[in-house]
Amino acid sequence: MVFNCLSNFSIFLKFAVKFNYMSSSHLTYRTSNPALNKNTFKSISSSNPFTLDQKMTIKGTVDKTAICLILLLIPAYYVFSTGSIGYAIPGAIIGFILALVTIFKRKWAQYTVPGYSVAQGFFLGGISYYYNQSYEGIVLQSISLTIFILFSLLFAYRSKIIRPDENFKLGLFAATGGIFLLYVVDLIMSFFGSGISVLDVNNSSNFSIGVSLFIVVIASLNLVIDFDFIEEGSEKGAPKFMEWYGAFGLMVTLIWLYLEILRMLAKMKNR
Repeated sequence: MVFNCLSNFSIFLKFAVKFNYMSSSHLTYRTSNPALNKNTFKSISSSNPFTLDQKMTIKGTVDKTAICLILLLIPAYYVFSTGSIGYAIPGAIIGFILALVTIFKRKWAQYTVPGYSVAQGFFLGGISYYYNQSYEGIVLQSISLTIFILFSLLFAYRSKIIRPDENFKLGLFAATGGIFLLYVVDLIMSFFGSGISVLDVNNSSNFSIGVSLFIVVIASLNLVIDFDFIEEGSEKGAPKFMEWYGAFGLMVTLIWLYLEILRMLAKMKNR
């Protein structure tokens, strides 16, 4: 029960991070991830000249993302293998604080994003251990699906099978916003010992699983928008620290996607 609430709270935190910027913009958004939006480059590219080695590149962002994943996996593996789930709650809280600092102080990203990755590693290790105790093998399945979705959408984006236009972005913005509101209501209801039944991991009805599948699809599509942001940053000559910022945006989305897949598979295993 405690970890169910913690999982819900963590997902709520992910949405809080993703929507922090949304109140200041409307149709001009290129992405529903507040760490990665169209206005991010306006104040840092045109007014500041950068040499080639000082500019954001796609390769640099990929490298930073790989570093973040390694920093996440090390504590996650430690907590998961030892069952030290007491690290989960501090990890979730510290990760959220570092995420907010990163959003408001982008130039600090090279310091805050590695810390965010480590903190989330402790949290994900605890959550994964909890789920694996109840559903053996679910963690490996969730990781495999997350990796498969990441590379499938990356291939679709690079091969131009999927190219996010403004209508695509607006639709994704609306869908992500609707999911966010659903989690807000569920979080408030949990304080009174209740909740939205379709979000309950123990609800294995077809409708509940269908809702989880829809959320997984929306989380997956956020990756496409994040890829678009990173490509645009590279093309517009954003400063080098934006590589860490781009990696941060991908990490936020990947962690959200992993948690939603974990919950969806848990529902399916309850049938």
